[in-house]
Amino acid sequence: MSELEKLRAAAEFIRSHSPVSPRVGLVLGSGLGGLADEFSGAVRIPYRHIPHFPVSSVVGHPGNLVLGWAEGVAVAAMQGRVHPYEGYSFAEVVFPVRVLRLLGASILVVTNAAGGINESFRPGQLMLIRDHLNLMGDNPLRGQNLEELGPRFPDMTYPYDPALQELARQAADELGLEMVSGVYAGLSGPSYETPAEIRMLRKLGADAVGMSTVPETIGAHHMGMKVLGISCITNMAAGILARKLDHAEVMAIAERVQVQFVSLLRKVLGRLA
Repeated sequence: MSELEKLRAAAEFIRSHSPVSPRVGLVLGSGLGGLADEFSGAVRIPYRHIPHFPVSSVVGHPGNLVLGWAEGVAVAAMQGRVHPYEGYSFAEVVFPVRVLRLLGASILVVTNAAGGINESFRPGQLMLIRDHLNLMGDNPLRGQNLEELGPRFPDMTYPYDPALQELARQAADELGLEMVSGVYAGLSGPSYETPAEIRMLRKLGADAVGMSTVPETIGAHHMGMKVLGISCITNMAAGILARKLDHAEVMAIAERVQVQFVSLLRKVLGRLA
């Protein structure tokens, strides 16, 4: 079975379980899946039930696709994602995003938990992603191009849509949320970065670092989607503070700011409506 046939089979399965034709796709990162629990008319489909869909194996990634309505907008939300460090290829990592596009989504909102490199940041802040560095060692478009999905050489001048960024800034202002902006560096993981690597990333212009988002953004652009990216700064990166990094701490901070994050995403969806 070809990759395109697999994508279409997954999309048809989802359509057979939900009448929702999403306008917006949401990728909800570590500890940030709460928004999907509040959809009206929600249908929740475990990834393991969807043909060819990769299944999350990381704590904080429940592994459900939830379709429904939020703030008057038809949405499809991924409660958790898969990562290359789990053993998935980059093509498998972007498979769900491609399915969202086939279902009708023209906008992708990607969220993640990230380590702060910019020393003016602090844990618990939200960062609007204005650009990224692909330092993951691969690209989801490597190999034969699927012409039915997009061009061989997609433009990446504006990986994160400027109009959507402005909309998110306005939403944050209305809520009284302090939101910084910056460049996200995507590394392969799963080990956290060393202090020397963080110093290197700072010199390259990165403000935050994580192990996701970049492949999904590239895959979305390939298919003509507009992307909005928001990071939750859950910890300061290695070497900035005199202590080791702990995934449990990352999860705790993500849970702490989930209410604010969900409020922001709701406000953004309301503006899209």
